[in-house]
Amino acid sequence: MAKKNKKTAIDPLYLEKQKKLLLRKYRKTVLFNEKEMAAIDEYCRLFKVSSKSSLIRQTLMERVLSALDENHPTLF
Repeated sequence: MAKKNKKTAIDPLYLEKQKKLLLRKYRKTVLFNEKEMAAIDEYCRLFKVSSKSSLIRQTLMERVLSALDENHPTLF
């Protein structure tokens, strides 16, 4: 006798709460010089990146989180 796959539905209230938590509401502005912008444009062209803001946000957060992970407080 074959087992039936039981799919558990995710609570819609939980999904809505998670969506609200991930809502971006703070804006920061970054200025680049011509060489930096050319490098970003070239990278996006080579790797077919469609969203520069997403690329910059992801790169920044990876750097921030890895730095926080490396410099975590120790007891001794």
